[in-house]
Amino acid sequence: MKFGWTADTAALHTRRMLNSLALASVMFAATPGNAGGISAVDVRGDQVTLRFDDSVDGASAFLLNEPRRIALDISGARIGANGFTGGGGAVSAVRQGQVSDETARVVLDLVTPAIVSNAQFAQDGKSLSFSLQGVSDSGFRAALGKGRARIDAPTAMMARAPRRMHSITVPIPAAARGLVLPAVAGPRDGARPLVVIDAGHGGHDPGAINRENGKREKDVTLAIAQAIRDQLLKSGRVRVALTRDDDRFLILQERYGIARKLNADLFISIHADSAENDEAHGATVYTLSETASDREAARLAARENKADIINGVNLGGQSGDVSSILIDLTQRESMNISAGFARLLQREAAPYVPFRSAYHRFASLMVLKAPDTPSVLFETGYISNVDDSAFLSSREGQDRIARGVARAIEVHFARKLVMREDRAGG
Repeated sequence: MKFGWTADTAALHTRRMLNSLALASVMFAATPGNAGGISAVDVRGDQVTLRFDDSVDGASAFLLNEPRRIALDISGARIGANGFTGGGGAVSAVRQGQVSDETARVVLDLVTPAIVSNAQFAQDGKSLSFSLQGVSDSGFRAALGKGRARIDAPTAMMARAPRRMHSITVPIPAAARGLVLPAVAGPRDGARPLVVIDAGHGGHDPGAINRENGKREKDVTLAIAQAIRDQLLKSGRVRVALTRDDDRFLILQERYGIARKLNADLFISIHADSAENDEAHGATVYTLSETASDREAARLAARENKADIINGVNLGGQSGDVSSILIDLTQRESMNISAGFARLLQREAAPYVPFRSAYHRFASLMVLKAPDTPSVLFETGYISNVDDSAFLSSREGQDRIARGVARAIEVHFARKLVMREDRAGG
């Protein structure tokens, strides 16, 4: 069998040569005399241990692609003997380089895609151990986009004097000052119930993105929110307001804050989920609980609650008056009403929208924490799924979702009206 060079093969070979030359050039740079030298890199199956001849200050890990590698930058370390022992598993080779006077880098060349898991230093700071967790190609690409993962120094080393660090200033968007309330559409009769529809994400925050077709959650949610508004206005039974009617960014507190300031009777936040598993599909309704109903609910809350954080700065710090209200019994009643509406939404919208079998989940979602407004977060489907993405992005799909949601809202308020009349008659 003959093996020939292709353009891709040549490019890969060139990249590897450049990587080796770059790493070799820093290996001969001056290294600090008071840092922990790397004395050994021990790979045993999926377990890796880096050993140092003195304590180091901490580390960070990140992934590199083409070829796949794991890199570890170790603060307070210097390169040492390239003592790679073991092998035969996910690691084919280990290299070292001195990237600065204060930081040494260890690079693990991977045979199969893997990520760092359960990393920790020994208490004396003289060794770092971690596991190699095998992942799929898509899982590796997803982890690649997350950037560096910090591995904190051992507790016993925290009292050491910090090394001098350089700092830079990065401008970030300021938190919005003052809440501009949107227009309320529908009957001018103030007695009609008011529904606030929140299109998730927006502005610099695109939300989930389909890897194949580039569809963005922020665009899909806005189109669906507008379709729900238009469908509700046809009946003339309720008033409607959108938290955003264009591509703008709102912090989470502003979203439910709009509902509270307008004295909304119902708040619905529209989203489109994503998952590593491209087969995941179907709609889900979330209501507030401090305890997540399952891992997926906890994952969603962790992701969505980070929408206010830009460059590590939280733009939506919660005020004390809201915090005190959250423990009021009023929220318990709102949570019960929200859970009832979630069940109603699935029942009424199921003829129009495909739901997951476990359609109702509970999570500690910040956007649902208006204490006096019944609220749900409606994940209308998975933008990462081919069929769901096409459904959510189409006019027909958006209209079907709107009809289903409108039916549920009208039944919800009809029930409330009957209950009020029964109490008045009794």
